[in-house]
Amino acid sequence: MTRLILASQSPRRRALLAQIGILLTDEDVVATGVDETRLADETPAAYVERLARAKARAGHQPGAVTLGADTVVVIDDEILGKPCGQTEGVAMLRRLAARTHSVLTGVAGCSDTQLESFVTAARVTFRDIDEEEALAYWQTGEPADKAGGYGIQGIGSIFAKGIEGSYSAVVGLPLQQTEALLRMLNIDTWSVRIDGRRTPD
Repeated sequence: MTRLILASQSPRRRALLAQIGILLTDEDVVATGVDETRLADETPAAYVERLARAKARAGHQPGAVTLGADTVVVIDDEILGKPCGQTEGVAMLRRLAARTHSVLTGVAGCSDTQLESFVTAARVTFRDIDEEEALAYWQTGEPADKAGGYGIQGIGSIFAKGIEGSYSAVVGLPLQQTEALLRMLNIDTWSVRIDGRRTPD
C-alpha cells in the first residue's frame, strides 16, 4: 500500500484526516521549512496553491504520496496571516466583525510521477464583535497561531453567522476535494481506512 505523508505539522489537518479514517503516525507527518514569502503581484489563490505545491514537493519521499496545504484568510483583497501579538490579533478580529471574508485553501499531492493541486474558497460571515470580546477571545490563547486570528473549529465558531462552502476547508483541509485528489494519485483511501497497519500513535 502506498504510504501517505502529510507535509504539514498542523494538528488540525492531521485531525481532519483522522476524521475521515486516515490515521497518520508521527513518522507520516513532516515539516518542510518552505519560505512563505508572498511574491510581488501574486493573488491570494496563486499564493496558497504555490505554497501547497512547494510543501508537497519538499516533503516528498520516493514511493510515497505527499500532501501539502496552505490556508489564508482574505478581506479587502488583503491576506491576514497569523497575528504577531495581542494588538494585531484584536485588530484582525475587529476587522472581520460584522463582515464577510474569504478563506482560501490550496492543497497539493505529490507522487513520484505526478504533482496535482487545487484551490477552494469558502466565505465566512461574522457577527459584530466589540473590543472587549475580541480581547477576551485573544486571552484564551486560541487565535495566536491561526490565520486571520481565529479558529472556526473552536471558540471562534461563536462569531460565525454562516459559512458558504466547505467547513473543513476553513479549518484547513477541504475533505471532499482532498479525498478526490488522493484517489487521483492512486491512494486507495478505503484500503487505508480498513487496513489495520495504519493505527494511531
